[in-house]
Amino acid sequence: QVQLVESGGGLVQSGGSLRLSCAASRFTLDYYHIGWFRQAPGKEREGVSCISSNEAYTYYVDSVKGRFTISKDNAKNTVYLQMNNLKPEDAAVYYCAADRNFGGRICSVSLKPIYQDYWGQGTQVTVSS
Repeated sequence: QVQLVESGGGLVQSGGSLRLSCAASRFTLDYYHIGWFRQAPGKEREGVSCISSNEAYTYYVDSVKGRFTISKDNAKNTVYLQMNNLKPEDAAVYYCAADRNFGGRICSVSLKPIYQDYWGQGTQVTVSS
């Protein structure tokens, strides 16, 4: 069964750091745009960052630019989201998702839930002030 499994969430103080991992099993990430989304209670799921299938392009929503870094390890079939200088407003359940991108869109355009083919189960990030 195709799976994406996130890990690395937890409780951190404001200004702290976390690194989220998204490991894929039973399919290779080489052909997929990978996105990180987050959803806080009572809010819609929002796209935070993405990396293109060929790793040539990365995108960050304005609220995380300069603080978050997305990367990919092909040997481990894993995508990471390094989150630094975390703020209370970053608290949410974080999900990774894979878009096979048959439409040929750049990942920032397809960073919407409707375009994703596979989802992970989510990992909770809590930031205390």
